Amino acid sequence: MLKSDVRKGETVSAAGRLVSLWDQLHGKPLGRWLFSRIISIAIPYTGTVRPLVREVRSGYARVELHERRRVRNHLHSIHAIALANVGEFTGGLAMTATLPPNVRSILLKLEVEFLKKARGRVIAECSCTVPVVSGPVDHVVRTSVRSAAGEEVARVTATWRLDVSQ
Repeated sequence: MLKSDVRKGETVSAAGRLVSLWDQLHGKPLGRWLFSRIISIAIPYTGTVRPLVREVRSGYARVELHERRRVRNHLHSIHAIALANVGEFTGGLAMTATLPPNVRSILLKLEVEFLKKARGRVIAECSCTVPVVSGPVDHVVRTSVRSAAGEEVARVTATWRLDVSQ
């Protein structure tokens, strides 16, 4: 997502930068919107669905997706791939906010279970933990996507390969 960098001799992880940026912006007017736009620029494909990040903290993320013509299918509901996109993004965001500075991740597998048509506003939510990583390990992160009324419309399961940076 965001590359690690070195400032004043310290290594700052992608997770650290992400959480720091969130902490700086989310309480300010339009801060959540600006954070979401920055993420959309950093991850162009995810930006195509215009996710609105509502909350990020270590091991947790909540992201909204609003129905509009660009994300609709021929059934006049939110397209399956838009739901998969916001679900994978939300899980990745929760996990990334948890990773220690020396751990990197890459998506290996994505499974999506579509439960009902999604219309209007949907909320993707993920709570996760990250195992201790001393070498390559595959880690599963689950995200639930719900309608504004609270009905689950999709479940997204992402398998990530976690490994120590070299």
